[in-house]
Amino acid sequence: MRRLLILGGTGEARALAARAAGWQVVTSLAGRVRDPRLPEGGVRVGGFGGPDGLAAWLVRERVGAVVDATHPFASRISASAVAATRATGVPLLALHRPGWVAEPGDDWRRVPSVEAAAAALPGLGSRAMLTTGRQSLAAFAGLPLLFLVRTVDPPAPPLPARHHLLLDRGPYTVEGEAELMREHAIDVLVTKDSGGTMTAAKLVAARRRGIPVVMVDRPALAEGVARVSTVEEAVEWLRGTGAA
Repeated sequence: MRRLLILGGTGEARALAARAAGWQVVTSLAGRVRDPRLPEGGVRVGGFGGPDGLAAWLVRERVGAVVDATHPFASRISASAVAATRATGVPLLALHRPGWVAEPGDDWRRVPSVEAAAAALPGLGSRAMLTTGRQSLAAFAGLPLLFLVRTVDPPAPPLPARHHLLLDRGPYTVEGEAELMREHAIDVLVTKDSGGTMTAAKLVAARRRGIPVVMVDRPALAEGVARVSTVEEAVEWLRGTGAA
């Protein structure tokens, strides 16, 4: 039975781990979430030590394939996966859910980075709902807006001077997101283009409320990497790589 490394942490990674018949699965988690949802099969937590460390691990563990099913914004580990698999000749697949698409009634402002999102905020609103993750909050620390900051785990400083911190984890409902925006008088939403359904309710609530959304675009994937957008496609790819 060949060994499959899934770079995980997402719902897609957990679903693939459960469906990778014929493979001995090891899912790697970064360890940044305090109480992660664990997949089936083996689990390792923590980094590999960069591309060289990952390449050495792939060789030592005799890995037959790697699926990068990390969050679409986990650009560092994705880059390490590309470099390590190219160095070792291990097949690599990127499994990233499709990004969100604006619908009629949406007022989206797409930006290339969280820094650009912070620069775009002045003039758009005064009470922002900020859902870009706990590691990106420093970009907003110098802004005078009042922020509703939602993260899964407590963030480290620097944080915006005026903020209310909400620790919560999806999935969310449209009704719940709408009530949250009403309660805090939110007039602008800042988020990353994570895609999927687990956190998409805030976009519907923003549309109904008629407020602008500052949407941080995903980092580009490396050229030449096979990529799919569904677990079903990833399962088919695994079958084609010669599972036991």
